[in-house]
Amino acid sequence: MRPVTLSTERLLLRPFEPRDVPAVHAACQDPDVLRWTTLPEPYERRHAQEFVLSAAPAGWREDTAYNFGVFTRDGALVGSMGLVRAAQLRTPERRAELGYWTAREQRRRGYTVEAARAVIDWAFAELGAERLEWYAEAGNTASRAVALRLGFVMEGTLRARIPFRGTRRDAWVASLLPSDWGRPSGAPYLPAP
Repeated sequence: MRPVTLSTERLLLRPFEPRDVPAVHAACQDPDVLRWTTLPEPYERRHAQEFVLSAAPAGWREDTAYNFGVFTRDGALVGSMGLVRAAQLRTPERRAELGYWTAREQRRRGYTVEAARAVIDWAFAELGAERLEWYAEAGNTASRAVALRLGFVMEGTLRARIPFRGTRRDAWVASLLPSDWGRPSGAPYLPAP
């Protein structure tokens, strides 16, 4: 897919560019980002370069992940927001996973929810997503709060779902359907009786 840019009242969501490497590297030094994501630790400049210059563009090109850099209108990095496992959008499953992290100094401003709404709207309206999923390590209450504000419905805990630095961790899982946002779906949803 050709990369796209999205915008909200306060934010610009665009594909990462080479100039973003220093900001991504700096943001990923935050112990909370490292604690709740599967990023390498220590997170070195070469990891930021690999993500920004190679992995993120490859995801767009190969339709496997659509990662956006989230920026304030004055250009400050807010975080990363994207659809991963996006290849499943082209199958009858029509689903993807929403993933995000937010730089420490940008938290508690509503930016993550604002950016996620733009990505979700794009996924439903333009990509035909019929199910979006959210996963986080059990205990990541900040990420869960964002997901709940977006309308995700908690579905439970998956045991040993996340491989994390030589261990396996439980994950919370939630989903969001077009109907949760008052939108039609390509296939009718027949919930369990």
